[in-house]
Amino acid sequence: MKKTIVSLVVLCFGFLSVAPVTAASEVYLPWSNGKLVVSGNHHYLQQANGTPFFWQGETGWLMPERLNRDEVAYYLDHCQADGYNVVQVQTIDGVPAINAYGQFSMPDGFNFKDINKKGVYGYWDHMDYIIKTAEHNGIYIGMVCIWGNLVKAGLMNIAQAKAYGKFLAERYKDYPNIIWIIGGDIPGDVDTDIWNTLAETIKSLDKNHLMTYHPRGRTMSSIWFNNSDWLDFNMFQSGHRRYGQCTKDQSCLFGLDTEEDNWRYVKASLAMSPVKPVIDGEPSYEGIPQGLHDPAQKRWQACDVRRYAYWSVFAGAFGHTYGNNSIMQFMHPGVNPAYGATESWWDAMKDSGFSQMKYLKNLMLTFPFFERVPDQSLIAGKNGLHYEQVLATRGNDYLLVYNYFGSSMQIDLSKISGAKKNAWWYNPQSGALNYIGEFDSKVTTFYPEGSYQGGSDRVLIAVDSSKNYVHKDWTILPDVQPQKQ
Repeated sequence: MKKTIVSLVVLCFGFLSVAPVTAASEVYLPWSNGKLVVSGNHHYLQQANGTPFFWQGETGWLMPERLNRDEVAYYLDHCQADGYNVVQVQTIDGVPAINAYGQFSMPDGFNFKDINKKGVYGYWDHMDYIIKTAEHNGIYIGMVCIWGNLVKAGLMNIAQAKAYGKFLAERYKDYPNIIWIIGGDIPGDVDTDIWNTLAETIKSLDKNHLMTYHPRGRTMSSIWFNNSDWLDFNMFQSGHRRYGQCTKDQSCLFGLDTEEDNWRYVKASLAMSPVKPVIDGEPSYEGIPQGLHDPAQKRWQACDVRRYAYWSVFAGAFGHTYGNNSIMQFMHPGVNPAYGATESWWDAMKDSGFSQMKYLKNLMLTFPFFERVPDQSLIAGKNGLHYEQVLATRGNDYLLVYNYFGSSMQIDLSKISGAKKNAWWYNPQSGALNYIGEFDSKVTTFYPEGSYQGGSDRVLIAVDSSKNYVHKDWTILPDVQPQKQ
């Protein structure tokens, strides 16, 4: 069945035009500022020379298996145009996996000695092409080496993990745009020895790239691996359930009725010792059923994916990963859809949430990056619950408050420097700015623009009036590139 589907993948895209790839000279290449490393305060990522890196991730899970070369170029070019700088992929989703060219990932099992066949564009040649095309677009590839359920099913043992890790590290250690992701939607206490072996083997050979672990829904890597030397930063999967969808018999890490509170994972991970940067590597996807498995359920919308993004980042995450039901599986005619997907992946890239993530990255790079801390003490009045929860973050001379529901809020402007503060409303849907005035350094009540309902989200920006990060006459936040700090 899989061979049939792959054949249709190739046939169905003869009509798809490929957008021209942007010239490399016009694309910001993060690694031009050195390799990706953990920041000195262990909360963020940066390039080796001190340039901040805000992770704006996309989940292109099945790209290596389902897209051909032209489609890869089309997809990654559009990711770059919308500000994405990381794409997470399943390097293999089978043992062996098979790609759009009918090539197997493991024709000789876990023996990779003769993997490069003369005159054959093999599975790993295609993976090379994906990584090089991403490099051309300034994008890191987050490589989930093998999906977790394959290991759980016994399809890779410790010896095979060592052989596979050696192959991956030797093949990709010199590429500038690799991030290793161990696991793959699996708890860390399942086959822990195999995951440790895979991670340690890669790390022993590759000193150039960061590594994390992608866990099961509603869990976080820090539960099992925070003390592991190979784990450079933590990842959690807040998952796809809405409030009230966990029961007493189901896993809900922070208790019932907390399913959507992804900020809790950030707070819990950053409270651990040693402290490591943390990110939501799989929140609710745009267009996927709430609860994941029942297509009859409501679908997560753009407003929901924005909320997950701003909540986690304002709670202290170093970036965020977006997901889309149709894109992650590269849905198109001839593919048996998962999770009730009906939209083609190329149409899904026009979904609102896909293009709105860049406004968060732009906002965070506008201000001093490494001094930023989450600070709920900025909220002087009573905070709301669930969708009326307000999340706040600040630097020394600026503060940002995310309000999803349009509720009035009391903000203590004295928490940052300056006797006077300039303030703006920032629209996460469009990047639009609206200057609202100068305020005294005291507790002030703010009434967000728009209506009182979920999805009318705004960010309050308040800045020491002696600073000029944002100008009063701006009506939109200009695009910025990361600068060494």
